[in-house]
Amino acid sequence: MALLNKNTFVCVDCETTGLDTTKDQIIEVALVKFSFDTIYDEFETLIDPVCTISKESIAIHNITDDMVQGKPLIKDVLPMLLDLIGKHIIVGHGVGFDIQMLAAAADRIGIPHTLKYNLFFDTHRMARLYGDSPCTNSLEDLRKHFNIAAEGAHRAMNDVIVNVEVFKFLARNYKTTTQLSDILSKPILIKTMPLGKHKGRPIKEVPVDYLKWAAHKDFDGDLLYTIRSELKRRKSGSLFTLSSNPFSAL
Repeated sequence: MALLNKNTFVCVDCETTGLDTTKDQIIEVALVKFSFDTIYDEFETLIDPVCTISKESIAIHNITDDMVQGKPLIKDVLPMLLDLIGKHIIVGHGVGFDIQMLAAAADRIGIPHTLKYNLFFDTHRMARLYGDSPCTNSLEDLRKHFNIAAEGAHRAMNDVIVNVEVFKFLARNYKTTTQLSDILSKPILIKTMPLGKHKGRPIKEVPVDYLKWAAHKDFDGDLLYTIRSELKRRKSGSLFTLSSNPFSAL
């Protein structure tokens, strides 16, 4: 049973041309191999996607077409990235997306990889377990909550450096990788609505009509589990109230 604070992890973050893992391209990647005590390796580079970057994406990461022109292609850096990741546990904020982007790039190029077998810890979901963090659980809000020094604009390496420290704070209550992995393998009940017109409102106070609508949307697993659990709780509560009230039929 591996002690969490004795393990080696790889924190990774990708900036991309968009959010479609099947079509969009990586334009920047940063990686830090670390333990709780040591930084073992770092890597960061811009990547030429050989396509135009959308204005919507530029507004998020401020990486323009001119900045990536002439930079390495993904096929030139991916073998080294995969080697650095190896079989280590991958850490990141919403890191499932980053893993999918790297895996899709490797598949397109024809580079063998085992990314789908790597254990990974998503700090966004860990923050939901933590429970005392801001309702958005954004990396920036978590940085402020844990009083972690700012690293500058929204760019891959800046995010990775902050993410490593956020992970260390969020992992303090767990002793082993198995313990944390087992907990993260189950759905997490969210205390407050993280998006939409009721963002920041306690789930128990969100109107039932909105919850019924949201229950059929393409939200993440934790949010759908929370919404459906709340609807079930309210339905059970209503039935109990009716059955216990002798005047309810009058």
